[in-house]
Amino acid sequence: MSDRPLLETRDLMKRFGGVQAVSSINFTLEEGELRCVIGPNGAGKSTFFKLLTGQLRPDSGRILFRDHDITGAETSAIARFGIGMAMQVPSVFEGLEVRENLHIGARRRHGEREARRRVDRILETAGLTALAARVVSHLAHGQRALVELAIVLAAEPELLLLDEPTAGMTKGEVERTVEVIRAIARSRALVVVEHDMNFIRMIANKVTVFHQGATLVEGSVQEVLRNPVVRDVYLGREAEV
Repeated sequence: MSDRPLLETRDLMKRFGGVQAVSSINFTLEEGELRCVIGPNGAGKSTFFKLLTGQLRPDSGRILFRDHDITGAETSAIARFGIGMAMQVPSVFEGLEVRENLHIGARRRHGEREARRRVDRILETAGLTALAARVVSHLAHGQRALVELAIVLAAEPELLLLDEPTAGMTKGEVERTVEVIRAIARSRALVVVEHDMNFIRMIANKVTVFHQGATLVEGSVQEVLRNPVVRDVYLGREAEV
């Protein structure tokens, strides 16, 4: 096992006109780590994710994944390296069954028999076995979000990026998502962008706070949520734990 981090960004920068969306971000993620990224609207979180997945190209800086320089690489190439992303708005095949959605992803890497085996395992991990034969368009929002997460898992990424995975979910759906993320975290690294502080408390060990395109503070969830600077710029009373 390499002693180098799984993911590293060095002085990553992205500007849109006169706005510095991401400013000299130095971010390090270790193998198997689950990191939460928080910050107010406009802090640069979504831009950061898009830079990591090749949806945007940085103006300067570098992105290293397992010591490979993937700066400015195409989205498809980054996915082949092993980075997958589930978006805030689920992207699924509406007219297909849940199992069929997952099977498409699994067949990109495996033969038919192995793909079926892996789909069964992912359905169980995501708590979707009972919904396997349901057409996705008939599912509730939270269920659809779990289906997209399962589709991304079917491609077997080594790093999974989740953009506000609990947006629009009911309390029960959030609790189920917590269970799924904990299960996923046993076998791969995750970076989760989220606004729900209760959700952050349930899953996070280490938290990075973005503010105005830069890293404001980084530390354990307890340290971050009690930090008066973090409360001033973002959390307010919600951080009083």
